[in-house]
Amino acid sequence: MPVKVSVVIPVYNPGVYIEDCVTSLLGQSLPPDEYEVIFVDDGSTDGTPARLDALAATEPRVTVVHQENSGWSGKPRNVGIEAARGEYVMFVDNDDYLGDEALQRMYDYGMAHGADVVVGKMAGKGRGVPVELFRRNHPRATVENAPLIDSLTPHKMFRRAFLDDIGLRFPEGRRRLEDHVFVTEAYLRAANVSVLGDYVCYYHVRRDDASNAGFQRFDPGGYFKNLREALDVVERYTEPGPLRDRLFRRWLRVEMVERMRARRLLALPADYRRELFEEMHQVVVERFGPGVAAGLQPTQQVVAALITADRYDDVEAFAEWEAGIALTAVPERVAWEDGVLRVVITAEYTSAGEPMTFAAGTARTSLDGPPEDLAAAVAWVGADTVSRFGQATADLLVRERASAAQYFQPVEFTREEVPAGDEGRVRLVLRATAGIDPGTLTRAGLWDTFVRVKLGGWTKECRLGPAPLAARPTPSPALVGGHLVLPYWTSPHAHLALDLDRATHRLGLGTLAPGDVTVSGGRLRAPLPLHVPRDGTEVSLRLTSPHTAHDVPATLSPQGSGALLEAVLPLGDLRGSTWRVSLGAPGPRFLPLPLALRAGTGGVHVVRTARPSALRRLVRRARRKLGTALGRTAARLRARAARRR
Repeated sequence: MPVKVSVVIPVYNPGVYIEDCVTSLLGQSLPPDEYEVIFVDDGSTDGTPARLDALAATEPRVTVVHQENSGWSGKPRNVGIEAARGEYVMFVDNDDYLGDEALQRMYDYGMAHGADVVVGKMAGKGRGVPVELFRRNHPRATVENAPLIDSLTPHKMFRRAFLDDIGLRFPEGRRRLEDHVFVTEAYLRAANVSVLGDYVCYYHVRRDDASNAGFQRFDPGGYFKNLREALDVVERYTEPGPLRDRLFRRWLRVEMVERMRARRLLALPADYRRELFEEMHQVVVERFGPGVAAGLQPTQQVVAALITADRYDDVEAFAEWEAGIALTAVPERVAWEDGVLRVVITAEYTSAGEPMTFAAGTARTSLDGPPEDLAAAVAWVGADTVSRFGQATADLLVRERASAAQYFQPVEFTREEVPAGDEGRVRLVLRATAGIDPGTLTRAGLWDTFVRVKLGGWTKECRLGPAPLAARPTPSPALVGGHLVLPYWTSPHAHLALDLDRATHRLGLGTLAPGDVTVSGGRLRAPLPLHVPRDGTEVSLRLTSPHTAHDVPATLSPQGSGALLEAVLPLGDLRGSTWRVSLGAPGPRFLPLPLALRAGTGGVHVVRTARPSALRRLVRRARRKLGTALGRTAARLRARAARRR
């Protein structure tokens, strides 16, 4: 079979962090003979070279190239391109990993749309990733119709023939931002770029020791010298005007202004802050016309104007003011409605812990130069925020705790100016109603809820909660969308979270009493504290005796605030034994109900099962913990043995 995708991984001393990467590469849904994995070892000094050679000896799809250390990732990636045989080349870093279907989905999507570049949705585990770019699929994206410029890491799929035709390769040597130079040119010269936003293809991981190259402090002079090379690419392939200004704005916003804001600036040593500022000032004066900063958000415009005017002390003062601003999002109501968890939210910004207020009715003006002082800057930002309140937006995202995969949920919202007590001042409040559909969530695990608000000069995100006590009652568990869902409030902060397909002991099924259950004519009926959609859902019952088991079809239909379980029992098969009853749940799993059936000539009797004694529960808990510990130890020993081989 022809090779569809070549995955290129530059490697330098990853240690154990490469294991998740290797596992994800070998576990792809794309058939093994349709892709290849090329590790380019850039002079590693740990045990990685031997680990990779042993892997290549047992895996035909794996190739390892060893070379002397080149200082950065550019040369290893270029070496990988030259060795690649695939139609597409995918770049992965050695401490990141792919979704199980990433290669197949990205390849198929690229082929379907004739893409020279395929950008797969990213999830950031301790690292920032673009959010707006992956709100939806973009089969034909450009730098003009999509925020492609927000994603300049190389973790994408590139058509090999496209790279060869235009002679595109990474800059080499000890340098920064080589990926910006490469990816920007690819965007500007590609016949088509396709963005796959409905499946998490790439997991961008921050190491526990924060030793990723991107987290290391850099030399400002060298960094901004390399940044100018990315700007050179934009100038080479665009004409002066709005598009060039918009592309340049990405570097002004991300690499300069955002480094000079709020806690991000204040966390840096004072001398390093000034060194960064001086280099930024030089780039802004040399390369950016007034149209670049004009498209920034108001707070960003203020910082950009102060950088241009070489007023570092005022930048620092503005950062101290901004550091006190935060987002709060309060769930006023949480309830199931026909299989959707409906959440009513009130969101607004706070300053120094109190609701943020603004002068009402102030006319918006353009920022023609840097504000005179901090008070003038705050007043201008406030006036602009009020005048553009009609453009404020709110979103609800649900994010898996383990992987950081996240998905937007449908939201409707209104904007309200609330009098603030002080004459002439108002609070700017967003009231939103969101619907969380468990069917859109992709994997079992714990999912946290986040609210994202764009208001004035800020885009901020926070956990949903804490809820006021009146809204704190927990919605019932639900069987919807093929998932068993348990909403709950985290402890101690009372943020809203969802347990998807994992909960067993907190479902409330233990409250079912034998007197609640009826068996008549072989039909069992029992109320359960579970929410189900209006048209119900099909489940199963497992009836277990000491010697055998029966799986019986059953249904759950809405009844009051819960569900009615109904099943027709195989009476002829049940006589003469006592049968424990479990409810079939996604997984597949069976959840024990606190009852048993005794079938005899007089019919079926429902009895409560004996609860294990405190000693037996303690023994079971100890066994589970011991088994988990032994399993982890065995996994570590297997991994160590594999590395030695």
